[in-house]
Amino acid sequence: MTAAQLLAWITVALLLQVAAAVGVTVWRRRGLQVVPPEVPAAATTSSSQAAWSGWRAFRVERRQPEDPAQTQCSFYLAPLDGQPLPPFKPGQFLTFSLDVPSGGQGTRMVTRCYSLSDRPDPAHYRVTIKRVPPPADAPGAPAGLSSNHFHDRVHEGDVLRLKAPSGHFFIDPDADVPVVLIGGGIGITPMMSMLRWCLAEQPTRVVHLYYGLRSSREHAFKQALETLAAAHPNLHLHVVYSRPVEGDTEGRDFQHRGHIDVELLRRTLPHGRHRFYVCGPPAMMKSLVPALAAWGVARADLNFEAFGPASVSLPGDAPPRAETEAFEIRFSRSGRTLSWDGSDTSLLDFAERHAVAVESGCRSGGCGACETRLLEGQVRYAQTPDHDVAPGHCLLCIGRPASPLVLEA
Repeated sequence: MTAAQLLAWITVALLLQVAAAVGVTVWRRRGLQVVPPEVPAAATTSSSQAAWSGWRAFRVERRQPEDPAQTQCSFYLAPLDGQPLPPFKPGQFLTFSLDVPSGGQGTRMVTRCYSLSDRPDPAHYRVTIKRVPPPADAPGAPAGLSSNHFHDRVHEGDVLRLKAPSGHFFIDPDADVPVVLIGGGIGITPMMSMLRWCLAEQPTRVVHLYYGLRSSREHAFKQALETLAAAHPNLHLHVVYSRPVEGDTEGRDFQHRGHIDVELLRRTLPHGRHRFYVCGPPAMMKSLVPALAAWGVARADLNFEAFGPASVSLPGDAPPRAETEAFEIRFSRSGRTLSWDGSDTSLLDFAERHAVAVESGCRSGGCGACETRLLEGQVRYAQTPDHDVAPGHCLLCIGRPASPLVLEA
């Protein structure tokens, strides 16, 4: 055997050893991972085309007030790189990274999520944001930080940082059963996205839209909705005012007085199966969603999303037995040690109920705003996070304790 042949054999042997070592490492790593459900190849390709990684720069092309009081404003956002935008699922949201004033001359970065309010368009995205005032019972309290930042400081031509559309609340594109869209207040925004998509892509599908608000002063998209209803016989529009003001006329400005409840739905919906999508403020969600389930709406036909810290429980819902066990939860930065009894939907709800200061955004595992360092213990997720969680951290919004915890919050 020549020296060259000997060297070749040694090289091959070394490569085989390296390959074997890599194989063992990969096998070990897979043994420590949660294996996701199998995804068809076609779905994987579509998913990769439908999003980008990390933050992307967008320019504010246009601002458009949507209600007479000008408390709700649409922002049209175009990508700075000029590339066509991928589609999204109607009902999903965008995640923003905002530099907001933090007293004096400084700023701090906050993460917030806002629902897309139009159907997919390769040229731009649209979000509609309501200015959040101080609470009515605490006028001296701070107003909504990010919503007021948008209204007061974000102008046409400004550049914002966005993550790709995400979220688990979206219309089923394959269903053909009649759809019922219920939006309370600013909860109309994802409904506008679903509605416009349905009318464009499924024009024969019957759509019932229920929009609940106080009066004409905050009636967003009024002209647009009336135009759509006149052009599409399969769209049935039900606007509900709870506190009409002088000049508001029933039958012209709104169709019903009061609130959206099961009794109204029972009177106005035809018999048969419907697919429900509900979005609104906490009080509405806590009353209406369980009432729909009690009315007999199947769980598979009941889809909902709440704005703000709202926990919605359906009849028969219960966490696994292991998750109702009492655990000690210590928040190291706050110096609080509290007892978890399983009554909260998530660690985020638990922290907010006990006035522990934590950031939040989407409340569904998509944006990462609530990502918190996990110093001790184990956290179990209600669903696979859309956000890539850093090692040694957890998402409070979809997490529940599986052991005693120490959290850096």
